[in-house]
Amino acid sequence: MIYELRVYHATPGKLPALVDRFRKTTVRIWEKYDIRPMGFWTVDIGESTNDLYYLLQWDDMSHRQRSTAGFQKDAEWITARDQSEVAGPLVASITRTILQPTDFSKMR
Repeated sequence: MIYELRVYHATPGKLPALVDRFRKTTVRIWEKYDIRPMGFWTVDIGESTNDLYYLLQWDDMSHRQRSTAGFQKDAEWITARDQSEVAGPLVASITRTILQPTDFSKMR
């Protein structure tokens, strides 16, 4: 099992719309592609309160590759993304980190 930590650095003023898109659309579409979110977080105290953090669980890198490739081509996702960004992009940049659990981690 591997985990992927993603940080979406929202365009200024767009974090509520980004969170809403995940809540209403993205997570539901992910289910079709076996994309497994473990949790989502916004920042109350920290470097940037305009970020959305989330953790994904993958069986291995090939699982990640297959699932994300399918999702990126999904017509419903493309339409939802485009509609949510009519007034401009919601995400300024994304940071992705692949994490390998240690042998003493509760999440393995």
